[in-house]
Amino acid sequence: MKTALPMSLLALVFTVDGVAAQELRREAINAASIASIVAERSTKAPADPDPAVVRLQVLLDRAGSSPGVIDGFYGENVRKAVAAFEAMNSLPVDGKTDPEVVSRLEGNTPIVESYVVSPEDATGLVDRIPEDYDEKAKMHRLGYTSVEEKLSERFHMDVDLMKALNPASRFIPGDAVWVVTPGPAKEGTVARIEASKTTGQVLAYAENGSLLTVYPATIGSKDNPAPSGKHKVKGVARMPVYRYDPGLNFRQGKNNKVLTIPKGPNGPVGSVWIDLTEPTYGIHGTPEPKLIDKVGSHGCVRLTNWDAEELAGMVKPGVLVDFVSRSPAAPK
Repeated sequence: MKTALPMSLLALVFTVDGVAAQELRREAINAASIASIVAERSTKAPADPDPAVVRLQVLLDRAGSSPGVIDGFYGENVRKAVAAFEAMNSLPVDGKTDPEVVSRLEGNTPIVESYVVSPEDATGLVDRIPEDYDEKAKMHRLGYTSVEEKLSERFHMDVDLMKALNPASRFIPGDAVWVVTPGPAKEGTVARIEASKTTGQVLAYAENGSLLTVYPATIGSKDNPAPSGKHKVKGVARMPVYRYDPGLNFRQGKNNKVLTIPKGPNGPVGSVWIDLTEPTYGIHGTPEPKLIDKVGSHGCVRLTNWDAEELAGMVKPGVLVDFVSRSPAAPK
């Protein structure tokens, strides 16, 4: 059984237009300085994951201010997570990694560590996930399509980052792979939730009014807006079966009949559904974590599976969910 990766496999050389770019190494991520990150990024998206941004995303995740999927790219969800961290710590909110933010985030725990793929990691997989809901309804389970996808979700990573850190891995039981370590799920009791349509965030508050956690979220869309006003949590369903009814909210493809979509993390509402008292609406997971707050939803509040599961573990029926237009965690 493998217990470590040889040094020759620790790096992946990214190429852009045939030119070698910066190598991504686990040592570079563990030793990166988040103080070097400039919040005013270029409008041109970088081609390669930034080790410092990977580090920042993991530290934010550990602190309860989720950046969404950890991919090594500084985008709007990272900026909002920094701003939320500032709000949680009573700091001036500007979404920048200034010295005070850096000092409060940083620690000595490694960001990237080794993980040995287990036999269980290779079970429950499916060949593919069809786009058409009628085809989905014919499946037994909407599971993960590969070990690397399954591990990426467990460690809050983008699957491309998982592959970049492990370019030669076959992702089979016994393989040792590099993963980021976001830390355990947040614990506590949520007394109130705010869903900010303006900033694309879900904020969870404790009974004393303090901000427990903040998540990037997709909250409705122009064609299918989220509800307004105050509602309550009705209940929580884990690994829910999804009932598609085109007469109630939206129509997918050419499907015009009621369908029962089987459970699974790659189902339409992901691995958990937090039901609201407003009929047909809820807070739920997603099969596409990288699209959070980038592509609209069908009116519900969409989080990454891991964020939705964390939130579900801290809520009970009766918790207030307030749909608001702005958020105190928004950068000025």
